[in-house]
Parts: sequence; structure tokens; C-alpha cells
Amino acid sequence: MPLSIVILAAGQGKRMKSDLPKVLQPLAGRPLLSHVLETAKSLDADAIHVVYGHGGDRVREQLKHEPVSWVLQAEQLGTGHAVAQAMPAIPDDHKVLILYGDVPLIRKDSLQKLLDGSSEKSLGLLTVILADPTGYGRIVRDNAGNVVRIVEQKDANTKERAINEGNSGLMAMPAGLLRKWLAALRNDNSQGEYYLTDVIVMAVREGLKIAAVVAPSETEVLGVNDKVQLAQLEGALRAQRAAELMLQGVTLADPARIDIRGNVTVGRDVFIDVNVVMVGDVALGDRVRIGPNNYLKDCRIDADTEIHPNCVVDRATIGPRNLIGPFARIRPESVLHEDVHIGNFVEVKKSDIGAGSKANHLTYLGDATVGRKVNVGAGTVTVNYDGVNKHRTEIGDGAFVGSGSMLVAPLKVGANANTGAGSTITKDAPEGKLTLARARQVTIDGWRRPEKKGS
Repeated sequence: MPLSIVILAAGQGKRMKSDLPKVLQPLAGRPLLSHVLETAKSLDADAIHVVYGHGGDRVREQLKHEPVSWVLQAEQLGTGHAVAQAMPAIPDDHKVLILYGDVPLIRKDSLQKLLDGSSEKSLGLLTVILADPTGYGRIVRDNAGNVVRIVEQKDANTKERAINEGNSGLMAMPAGLLRKWLAALRNDNSQGEYYLTDVIVMAVREGLKIAAVVAPSETEVLGVNDKVQLAQLEGALRAQRAAELMLQGVTLADPARIDIRGNVTVGRDVFIDVNVVMVGDVALGDRVRIGPNNYLKDCRIDADTEIHPNCVVDRATIGPRNLIGPFARIRPESVLHEDVHIGNFVEVKKSDIGAGSKANHLTYLGDATVGRKVNVGAGTVTVNYDGVNKHRTEIGDGAFVGSGSMLVAPLKVGANANTGAGSTITKDAPEGKLTLARARQVTIDGWRRPEKKGS
């Protein structure tokens, strides 16, 4: 059957005590809803419908790039009412999978089992065994173990509240039957809402089997209602991603002190120290070593490179056998080729650094093309901005830039050229020659240090 996915994302999230809509609250650097959408897209559905409400304009604007149809639930009248808003766009011959925008850690494998259990004669339902089921709808089974209904916490009696199998809210069923059941929902309950869970009873009455799939863990189906729960999921996701890295052969100095906020690919024998944050798409080659307190974003770091402590590598490509840091910053659109050394308090921005070149101390290389085996002395600055436009500096192979040089772009320093320490170079420095630009040193005889008046 063709598949339509409905994601319920209209909740206000009052307990978050935030102006940000609940489904936009960040988990591992991305909105909760983004995590759900990523999993939904992996199922190759024919359509994904997101039912939004509170803060809807902000939700749509932040996720406008997503290939979904947006459905407004103007009044929050319950989960059944929310799903009903999406049904006009879903044909009867589709299978409908219902997800929640605040249940971000659900896995594709669990959803696939849920879909496999759904047919024209069965309804797929994801349940979970809970250590503390407080707040969850309880799964009520008959003596044969068949699911017969779901009772919400506020409507449950003492015996039903003792049940520890809870409803995750995730289910799959034929669209035609769902449409009929939704039309028959009533709101005569303690909340005065139209509960989606009431379709379970209707399905049982019509002789459909409830194919209950038990989630492998509580974590996978946990929802987020406040900042405490958000922090709990953050910790769970951090541990999950750390475990995945270690299973790929990565050595983590402390799995509890690493944050992976994106997709990380790794080679063999990679080592990552504590308090490393990786954002976006990060690729680490064989035998890469990442020191403590580093921030890596959308970057590639090739084999045998070591990033010393306290560095930032942001949207850059680092070649093999590089030594970076400590306290270095590699900014976007920078490419460092093999055997490059970038040392402490060096910043590289939108620059190409050739093989074997070094800038070991207190230097800014911005909008620069640096050749092979160039030595850039401490305190060097490529002066790339004239107040309006940026200009490039080109440094040829084998050049030696003296400490404290100001290279005022646009500028070319020729191959094997030297610039004298403390020079301000404003014109091209010829290949193979020494170029100096210093004021003449003068010593003033008879000079006295100024004194304060009246002393």
C-alpha cells in the first residue's frame, strides 16, 4: 500500500516555559521535529503531512526546506482531531503512519515493524514497557493477551493504572478505515478531547487484529514536555551516538563527555579526547587524534592529523599529517594540504595552505593562497580588508615571511622570497629576494621620561 505519514506537531508545550514552540526546542543542535522528519523521510513515504498549530509560522519558516505538506490545526481539540485535519489529502488506499513531533528518538527499524504489522485486517500499534507509566495511556489486553483498548491516565481506574505497558501514540492503519473511525470519535472524556486512541476499540469491534509491537526501550519513544525531559533525551542521544562511534572502532577518552550534533564518519584507530563537540557532517580519517575541548563543524580531517586542545575547525578541509593548535581557529572555505602546521593562536580564513607550510604562532591568514614549504613567522597578518572590500594575498613556494610582517593585500610574495621581520609590505615582494619595509631606527640623546606636573 502507498504510505502517508502524519506528524502531530501542534502542541504549545506550556511546561517548556519558552517562547519557542515545543517542536523547535533543540536536541543535539537541531529542532525536535527535525529528528522526527529525518526518520520519516527514511521510510520513502509517498507523502509526509505535518499538523502544526502553536507558533506555526515559526515552525514552517524554520523547516521550510523540508519536503512536507503543512496542515493547520487551528484549535487543539485532541490527537484524533489533529489527525482528522490531514485526512482530506490522504487517499483511502494509503496506509497511514502517525508520528509525534516531540518523540525524536524513534528508530526506522521500529517503525518498519509497525508498518509490517498493519494491513487491511490489522492495526499496528507501538507500545512500551515502562518502569513508571505515570502519564501514559495504558494498554488493556484480554485474557488471551490481545489488545482490546487504550485507557488514558485520567480515565483509568486503580487496576488499569497498575498496568506498566504504555501507549507510545505511534500507530499505522489503512486510511479508509481511519477516516471512518475519526468521524465517529466522541469527546465525552475528562479532557473533553477527541482521543486518537479510541480508534483501537473501534478496530477491535470490527474484528481487526491489533498488532502490538513493543518498543525495544523506553528512550526510543519518550516524548518531551519540559526542559528536564529534554535534558534526559539529550543525554540518551549523546550516549547512543558515542556507543555507535565506539562500535566503529573509535577510542573515546570518556563516552559521557562527547557531543555529536550531526553525522560523523570515521576511519580506523581514531582517538577523541573529552569535551569534543562535532556539528553537521564531520569526517575523520584513519588515525586522526582529536584533543580535548575541540569544536568541529562540517569539516574533513584526513589521516594522521592531530588537532591539539582548544581548537575550532569550521567548514574547512584539513589534509593528512597536519598538526593544528592548540588554540587555533580554522574558518570556512579553508583548505590545508598535507604536512601543514598551524600553531597556537593562529587563525586561517578562506585560505589555501600548501603542503609542508607552517604558521606556528600568533598569526592571521585571511583570503590567502600560501604555496608549499612556506614559513610564516609569529605575529604575521595578511591585511585583507580595506574597509569595503576583501583582497587576496599570494605567497609563493618556499617563501619565508619574517615575524611581525604586515602583508597589505592585494599582494604577491614571490617564490623563495624573504620579508624582513617587522616589515609592512605594501608592494609585491620579488621572487628570491629579501624585501624590507622598516622605519630607520633612531636613538635620541638627552631624552628624559616625562614627569607628572607638580612632582
